[in-house]
Amino acid sequence: MTNFLPFALPDLGEEEINEVLDSLRSGWLTTGPKTKRFEEDFAAFIGPGTDAIAVNSATAGLHLALEAVGIGSDDQVITTPYTFTATAEVVRYLNADPIFVDIDPATFNLDPARIEAAITPRTKAIIPVHFAGLSCDMASILAIARKHNLKVVEDAAHALPTTCGGRLIGSLESDATVYSFYATKTITTGEGGMIVTRDPDLAKRCRVMRLHGISRDAFDRYTSTKPSWHYEVVAPGCKYNMTDIAASIGIHQLKKAWLFQKKRSEMAARYDAAFQGLPVILPPKAPASETHAWHLYVLRLTELSPVSRDRFIELMAEKGVGCSVHFIPLHLHPYWRDRYSLKPEDFPATMRNYEKAVSLPLFTKMSEADQQKVISAVTEILAC
Repeated sequence: MTNFLPFALPDLGEEEINEVLDSLRSGWLTTGPKTKRFEEDFAAFIGPGTDAIAVNSATAGLHLALEAVGIGSDDQVITTPYTFTATAEVVRYLNADPIFVDIDPATFNLDPARIEAAITPRTKAIIPVHFAGLSCDMASILAIARKHNLKVVEDAAHALPTTCGGRLIGSLESDATVYSFYATKTITTGEGGMIVTRDPDLAKRCRVMRLHGISRDAFDRYTSTKPSWHYEVVAPGCKYNMTDIAASIGIHQLKKAWLFQKKRSEMAARYDAAFQGLPVILPPKAPASETHAWHLYVLRLTELSPVSRDRFIELMAEKGVGCSVHFIPLHLHPYWRDRYSLKPEDFPATMRNYEKAVSLPLFTKMSEADQQKVISAVTEILAC
C-alpha cells in the first residue's frame, strides 16, 4: 500500500549517523568508550548519585536487576498482567514465580490497593510497569515495599522521561529502574537498555553478570597499556553487554529526550482535542506538574462505538494507518494461563481495558499532515 503510515518509526539524524561512522572507523565495535560515555551521560541525565549500566535490551536489564537484588528459586515477584511478556519471563529465568495483580482501570498501571492481598511469605519484590509513559503510583508502591521488606525494580521501558513526585523515574527510592531503547521507544539505540541504581553493590553485580560473570571489565583489559590478560570468572553470568555502535546512537538520542517528549506531548494534546465527542475514552493524563513520556497514545472505544476494536484496526489499515494493541494481557497467553491456571475473570479491569484499547501512531517523525491523516481516519470511522 502506498502512503501507508506505520505505527512507529525511529527519529534519527545526522548526529547519530556520524557517531556510528566514527565508531566503525575507530575499530571499536563492541563495548568500549562510546558505551562508557553513554552510561555516564545517562547517569547525569537521571541525577546525582546514579549509576547506569548499559545492556543489550530492557529484558536483559530486568533479569540482571532481579538477580542482583537476590531473587531466586521459589521466590514470588508481584507485577501486572498488562505488560509485555518480558516483564514476567525474567522472573522465570530465576526459577521464581510472577504473581499477577490487576490494574487501575483509569491508568492501566498496577493497582496499589490490590498489592498487599497478593503478598505471601515467598514474596520478595514488586515490578511496577509505567504503562505508556505514565508513572505508577510510586509513593504507594514504595510504602508497601518498605512495610513488607520487598525489593522494587521498576520496568520503565515506556518511561523516559517520566516524572513522579517532581522527580524523574529512575531517581526514586526503588532498588533499580530499567529502560528500553528498542526501535519504537521514546529514544532508541535499535536494541538496548539501561539499568540505573543508587546501590553501588547492585551496580557492581550487574556489571559482572552482564558479561559472563568476569571480574574485570573487558574494555579496561583491552585498552590497558600493560599486560592485563588475566581475569577471573566469579559467577555464571550472561552475555548482555551493549555495543559501541548501539551506544553511539544513544548518546545523541539522549540529548533529544526532552525535545522528543515535548513533541509527543503536543501531538497527544492535538489528538485529545480532535477526539472530543467521539465514542472513546481518552488516555489518562499525568497529574499537574508531572511529566508523561507519551510513549503510547491509547484510546479505548466505548459501548457507543459503531465498530469493535478489532474492526476499527482493520478499517484504519484500509485508510492507510497502522495501529497496534498494547498489550495482549499475559494471562491470555498459553504459557502464563496454563502454568498458573489463570482465568480472564481473575483480572476484570485488565480485561475491560484490553478489549477496547487501541494504540494510535505517535512518533516524533510524524508530520502534522501525518497526524491529520490519523485524525481524519479515526473521525470517519467513529463518528456516529
